[in-house]
Amino acid sequence: MPLYEHIFIARRDISSQQVDSLTESLSEIIKEGGGEVKKTEYWGLRNLSYRIKKNRKGHYVLLNLDTPYPALAEMERVLRLNEDIVRTMTIKVDELEEGPSAVMQQKASRDDRGPRREGGRDGGRDGPRGPRSDDRPAKEAAPEAPKTEDDTAPSAAVEAEESTNE
Repeated sequence: MPLYEHIFIARRDISSQQVDSLTESLSEIIKEGGGEVKKTEYWGLRNLSYRIKKNRKGHYVLLNLDTPYPALAEMERVLRLNEDIVRTMTIKVDELEEGPSAVMQQKASRDDRGPRREGGRDGGRDGPRGPRSDDRPAKEAAPEAPKTEDDTAPSAAVEAEESTNE
């Protein structure tokens, strides 16, 4: 049977549980048509590159399918009728990707970077950069320049002021 990668974007307004139930119903359509869903990935709520049908964000879902074309056509027909679907794309591939997709790998590498800082735009309780530790210097002092003869002489402004006071 032909292999396909199918991605759909659902409206931001629906919950992730509704997205899961929609994905399950699409899987049932494929199974009834004699196909099989090899992998399902929920990529989460992501920003769109541009506004689509007045939406700036959407729930992204990837389906790897091993199905005959009539089952795929029925699934796409159901998606076109569903008002919660913003955009779909189906690609015929030679082989399906094993393991997590590139989007999920990128998401996992971001999660491995470490804990996020406390506070947000408002800065939280401890200010915009979190609490200050005692071992960090408050400000780096600039090294003083060596004094020259001009630095030891009184400035012209001080001399002018002294001459007016006399």
